[in-house]
Amino acid sequence: MSAILALDTSTPACSVALIQNGAVLEDFRMAPRQHNDLILPMVDQLLSQAGLTLSQLDAIAFGRGPGSFTGLRISAGVVQGLAYGADLPVVPVSTLAAMALEAHKSTYHDDWLAALDARMGEIYVGGYHIEKQNDFWVAQETFAERVIAPDNLTAIEQAYQGVGSGWLYQERLNEVLPTPVKEVLVDIAPRAACIAELAAYDFAQGRVVTAEQALPVYLRDEITWEKQPARIGKR
Repeated sequence: MSAILALDTSTPACSVALIQNGAVLEDFRMAPRQHNDLILPMVDQLLSQAGLTLSQLDAIAFGRGPGSFTGLRISAGVVQGLAYGADLPVVPVSTLAAMALEAHKSTYHDDWLAALDARMGEIYVGGYHIEKQNDFWVAQETFAERVIAPDNLTAIEQAYQGVGSGWLYQERLNEVLPTPVKEVLVDIAPRAACIAELAAYDFAQGRVVTAEQALPVYLRDEITWEKQPARIGKR
């Protein structure tokens, strides 16, 4: 099986993971405003623990968003540099899908409405069905990702459980959902381990991009991204 390094800095959590032969190593830390200082040392430490170099990997995955604008810029810039320097493909993974997978593992419910607090009275939200296909974890999108005010959430036709910081609006969301959500896991953040596991399936399916195409997804149209020059050499 493939060896994939995964990063996520989309929320106050900072995490790095490696999936190899189905086994996952992860370094997960709650570290608000420390991502820029921590992320590369965490990568080096994890690769050293696994006895690997970047050139021995098959791909790099990252939480492509939605999430913190600053956090997404950090992870995308780091991934661009690492992937360019080592000539590796990149697997972008939805942070909302990663939360849905983590929630599934905690409860075994299959259908999750993942939501992150987007500030300004809005949430980033998306729906996912979690299942295993040929030993790979898969998050099938069942409600397209968007940024929206909780009171304006419509067009949901199935029952979900809720996960993520956006569920601080649980009362308002339950007023507009066709089936009120009973189980909510507010404290779950995107984890690199879940990003790595979802990336393994996408990599096997050939869903990869180049280093230059490793861009964050903000969902808010007014936010733009400038590609960062690759400043990180081969490791």
